[in-house]
Amino acid sequence: MLMEYKGNVTVKIDGIAASAASVIAMAGTKVCVSPVSMMMIHNPMTVAMGNTDEMQKAIAMLDEVKESIMNAYEIKTGLSRAKISHLMDAETWMDANSAVEMGFADEVLQRSVTDEIEIPQVSMVYSQAAVTNSLMDKIAEKCKIKPKTEEVKTKADSLMDRLNLLKNWR
Repeated sequence: MLMEYKGNVTVKIDGIAASAASVIAMAGTKVCVSPVSMMMIHNPMTVAMGNTDEMQKAIAMLDEVKESIMNAYEIKTGLSRAKISHLMDAETWMDANSAVEMGFADEVLQRSVTDEIEIPQVSMVYSQAAVTNSLMDKIAEKCKIKPKTEEVKTKADSLMDRLNLLKNWR
């Protein structure tokens, strides 16, 4: 079944497009890659078991699959089939710039300096001070003690406050 899509398709690679994912990416009218992405191409692989005839069928099938994959790469890149075959034989890994240079991608994505970065509402960073303060607030609430005010205290004052807190907690 042949289906044809007449619109433009933009493929954005923001991680690793390896193996079959690199072939799928070739379907894009425009392929954009993140500066930290990678693309990998290699020869098709299979697992086969059986006699000589079965092994020869597996080899013939792999040859046909390689031809089909090379068609996708050739259409996108414009590279020669010999060059593509050598790249596949070598299991070639490409960073974003190499992918663009060789024609497997059209451009490297750039983040706009005006992009708003969402600040997470819940912080997952451990803070010993935050844990201690939270615990002290809960103890103070349980003991009906007023929380500390933001006045500046000396180290001795802070130690006395903690001592009194422990005395009253019993």
